[in-house]
Amino acid sequence: MIADLQEGKKKLAVIGLGYVGLPIALELARKVKVLGFDIQDDRVEIMKQGKDPSNELLPEDFEGCDIQFTSRKEDLKDASFYIVAVPTPIDEHNQPDLGPLLSACDTVGEFLDEGDYVVFESTVYPGCTEEDCVPLLEQRSGLKYIEQFKVGFSPERINPGDKVHTLTTITKVTSGCDPESAELIARLYELIITAGVYRASSIKVAEAAKIIENTQRDINIAFMNELSMIFNKMDINTFEVLEAAGTKWNFLNFFPGLVGGHCIGVDPYYLAFKSRTFGHHARIINSGRDINDGMGSWVANQGLKKLVSLNKDIQSCRVLVMGMTFKENVSDIRNSKVIDVVNEFKSFGTKVDVVDPNASSEEVMKEYGIELTAELTPPYDAIVVAVNHDEYLDLTEDYFTSIAAEDALLMDIKGIYRGKINKLIYWSL
Repeated sequence: MIADLQEGKKKLAVIGLGYVGLPIALELARKVKVLGFDIQDDRVEIMKQGKDPSNELLPEDFEGCDIQFTSRKEDLKDASFYIVAVPTPIDEHNQPDLGPLLSACDTVGEFLDEGDYVVFESTVYPGCTEEDCVPLLEQRSGLKYIEQFKVGFSPERINPGDKVHTLTTITKVTSGCDPESAELIARLYELIITAGVYRASSIKVAEAAKIIENTQRDINIAFMNELSMIFNKMDINTFEVLEAAGTKWNFLNFFPGLVGGHCIGVDPYYLAFKSRTFGHHARIINSGRDINDGMGSWVANQGLKKLVSLNKDIQSCRVLVMGMTFKENVSDIRNSKVIDVVNEFKSFGTKVDVVDPNASSEEVMKEYGIELTAELTPPYDAIVVAVNHDEYLDLTEDYFTSIAAEDALLMDIKGIYRGKINKLIYWSL
């Protein structure tokens, strides 16, 4: 299989060309013939022009790649090796939504031939690949698992916005349904992963390893957020506490903040869901999620309390929220917890303007029903710096005072202006 792919006798297809699938497709396309498939026609047209719709990759990243972008599923009939990298979100009840994943399985199964391989990169709960995906592949293709087609799981580890820890420089965990497939899948990824490949003992182990990576971060950040709530009552700055505690060699380097996005804010729910099917209530995981999910409204309430203490009429107050993406220096707004801050302020009748140098106003309107402010209309009674984009790091107090009302509040969620604010009323976690 590897030799045939390298020689162009067989093609590899990547299903789903988002922030995970597109980098994989492009890297592999430097080594083998690749079909890049996505169901969104508009995104495919953008990629055909050598541009990344997610604004993570540069035009030069498309150069030297043997890749065909398509939204026609019929084109997949030429593939022999499939990598599935579609989203695995949660629904409005925080339950796993396997719709995109199972739809991808249905599409792949339609064109699956004997001897083909399917590798899943989408983050799922342990057992999902073999219990949910494989039966659908068998049903759709009429082929028998292991005997006639092979399956593996190799979890994505891409960190959006991170230009240091990139696809090729992060150790890749791989797995297969039997020793033969496990080795072949590892060898395929070794074509592009310079950091090396870790061969997990089974598909379930690989699935579990991925989901606890993000769950671990979620729980640790939840602890930091709870500490910030405690220290807020004590009038202690949490970031200053963490700096002091961090001088010990084995202190873990986590910080409080808004936890959104499509990984840390989602994946723990998959593990908690699966644990319930075994009769176990995941108390720590659920407690962490509860704290982090409520952080946006808690932050806004601290601001509202401050404004009341300044004898301001809340319904006459005007608030500027800076940053709408789920993290710094990305354009992705999915599952951003900044919206919770915005909505909490609005629920008390305050007028809220939202700006972001990276987010698309059209996407924000589509996702959250609010417009990004094109031009500031000061003065603002409160300014909330919610996301520490690079564009915000060097802003001075003079800038903030120029757009602030009298007795204005600066809420610095990530603590990037600590020690620099003397005229405005300053608050941080």
